[in-house]
Amino acid sequence: MQMPEPNPSILSRKARIVEKLRSVLPEDAVISDEAETRAYECDALTAYRCPPLAAVLPASTKEVSDVLRVCFEEGVPVVPRGSGTSLAGGALPTADSVILGVARMNEVLETDYANRIIRVQTGRTNLSVTGAVEENDFFYAPDPSSQLACAIAGNIAMNSGGAHCLKYGVTTNNLMGVTMVQMDGTVVEIGGGHLDAGGLDLLGLICGSEGQLGVVTEATLRILRKPEGARPVLMGFDANEVAGACVSDIIKAGVLPVAIEFMDRPCIEATEAFAKAGYPMCEALLIVEVEGSDAEIDEQLALILEIARRHNPVELREARDADEAGRIWLGRKSAFGAMGQINDYMCLDGTIPISELPFVLRRIGEMSQEYGLDVANVFHAGDGNMHPLILFDANKEGDLELCEQFGADILRLCVEVGGCLTGEHGVGIEKRDLMVDQYAPEDLEVQMAVKDVFDPRWLLNPAKVFPLAASEARRAMALAAE
Repeated sequence: MQMPEPNPSILSRKARIVEKLRSVLPEDAVISDEAETRAYECDALTAYRCPPLAAVLPASTKEVSDVLRVCFEEGVPVVPRGSGTSLAGGALPTADSVILGVARMNEVLETDYANRIIRVQTGRTNLSVTGAVEENDFFYAPDPSSQLACAIAGNIAMNSGGAHCLKYGVTTNNLMGVTMVQMDGTVVEIGGGHLDAGGLDLLGLICGSEGQLGVVTEATLRILRKPEGARPVLMGFDANEVAGACVSDIIKAGVLPVAIEFMDRPCIEATEAFAKAGYPMCEALLIVEVEGSDAEIDEQLALILEIARRHNPVELREARDADEAGRIWLGRKSAFGAMGQINDYMCLDGTIPISELPFVLRRIGEMSQEYGLDVANVFHAGDGNMHPLILFDANKEGDLELCEQFGADILRLCVEVGGCLTGEHGVGIEKRDLMVDQYAPEDLEVQMAVKDVFDPRWLLNPAKVFPLAASEARRAMALAAE
């Protein structure tokens, strides 16, 4: 079958835009070849793909400003992109958009140990922030499972957390200030190297805004002294609900571990085959880690182990040395990759009250039977941030759609029990049409009004976060008003 010829007017517009982008960036920083732009057609939510009009790779705040000014003048949507590890379609382009990747912006700009801050370009990876300061016994606390690859830009956009956020908080609790470029190219400084800047809390607004308000090019982050020591303990149980009840009891006891991680049998089996961490074959596994001096660790673990024994664990294993501690965490950090080796899956991200863990885990199991799709559970149990992995066959007609329906019902369940649609992955395209299940129309209107202020033409990260019909209507209204 003969393919239709490309629309000459579209090709002409693309050529003009690419020429303008090349006038403000080095030649190799503009990618317009159709085959090369396919590298940017999706993020880690690979079920959805769309090649962009072009992709650009600026290396400085000025270059980002120049790019945005060109796109603003041309009315071209822009999709900010960190490392492309978003699991919610947060960096999925539209066909008429320009991907703005920050991967080349990876420098450390300032380190101030006296005030415990580091200022970096936001293309720098999460783990490399700690790498820049660990020789001086400091670290950066947020630690997403993708920390080896994910960029600080994406962490700020999605307010990412990680295994240790139970004690140290998520990105917003460790972010001091940003340099942000607005859609028209204006550069603004928000916050800085100190706590609680005066005026409106715009920093709290920017963190978690998913690229809807501006492109963050530099970030001032809080760094912390490394603890004297840390020790994890492995707990095996004969039911998901029992493990969930144990988590709830630990939190109620007032002890604050640095992390409480959960894995169920499907995930344990896949992870053990992949990482060979020495996990017991049981129905549910908890990794609980505490830190401090040896005396503090011993005291905290004694209480935690006492609580665990009330739930009749099938195994309790305390790490005896650094090697064993490393192997315990190796399995957890390998979980998503291990599951990907055996099946297609969709990773969800809902948050619930800790007290509801037993009920929600039981209900997910029942829903799994109803939908006929298996689920593997691995998540940050300490703060109720769940990551059910729904297994499906991408090559089986209708399986993806069934998986999406199942996922939507799980997320609605999270909202029903008093939780929310996302803990750290963001809304993106995955949950945009579920926003009406969490927010009243008046709430969504206020949120969209905020975007009107920062991005009145609705050009930044289109078709994300807000229900698609409302988002498209807002953009149409902006165009009609020009």
